Amino acid sequence: MKDSLLIGTLGLLPKNALSRMVGALAHAPLPSSLGQLSIRAFARMYKISFDEIAEPLENYKNLGDFFVRRLKPEARPIDDRPESVVSPSDGHVLNFGRFEDGCFLQAKGRNYTISSLLQDEAAAERFAEGSWLTIYLSPQDYHRVHHPVEGQIKAARYIPGQLWPVNRAGVQHVDGLFCVNERVVTYVDSPLGELAIVMVGATSVGHITMAYDSELESNRSSEPGDRVYEGIPVARGDELGVFHLGSTVILLFANPQMKLEALEEGQAVRMGQRIAFCA
Repeated sequence: MKDSLLIGTLGLLPKNALSRMVGALAHAPLPSSLGQLSIRAFARMYKISFDEIAEPLENYKNLGDFFVRRLKPEARPIDDRPESVVSPSDGHVLNFGRFEDGCFLQAKGRNYTISSLLQDEAAAERFAEGSWLTIYLSPQDYHRVHHPVEGQIKAARYIPGQLWPVNRAGVQHVDGLFCVNERVVTYVDSPLGELAIVMVGATSVGHITMAYDSELESNRSSEPGDRVYEGIPVARGDELGVFHLGSTVILLFANPQMKLEALEEGQAVRMGQRIAFCA
């Protein structure tokens, strides 16, 4: 009842404008002592380890800076076996599986189609025999997203949309949640087949920036639609993009031979750990 009331209330609000406002507040300049106090309070609340963080705490001016913190390289070892696919982010497994009739799972009783997610019928056909994995990022998680395999970025698509929450309430109560929310799709050709990496925006997380294209960012002035690249080489573990708070990553595998690890819904994963493989 509380979840449905929350979603109903959010439906009446200008979620995109509110998200931009929350982002501005998170990055608002603060006196040094107040900024440090708010960061430490946030870290205690979400049990964030300072030992993993690459820079001294005093280098972060506000919560917005801290949200996009970088980690020490040794904090997230990258599985380097050539047959492995690694998690692109920290988070929790929302769901996973093989596509059936071009559809996959949002939550119990709620499915959606590959074509509605990608907004591209031709791309949907390429992935129809493959599989997917959805990872939810909570406020405590590391918010940078990395490449799960080596390869070449061939194209991207920025799809404007709404900014519903992607937490349990949103997943269970908003039809086609990941297909109506703002998102950026990155297509990568790899030795293990084509991948689509979908970064989905959410309430308070409208701003997504991409490491491979400085002009591509969501909920700002970027033009929607396709971008085609000659082939940007990337290595597994290279940075792909940044959520300027937290949200959801959906991985789509075109290769029907791809096998997912023995994961469980709700399981915590860390960037760099093996989540799939193709022998």
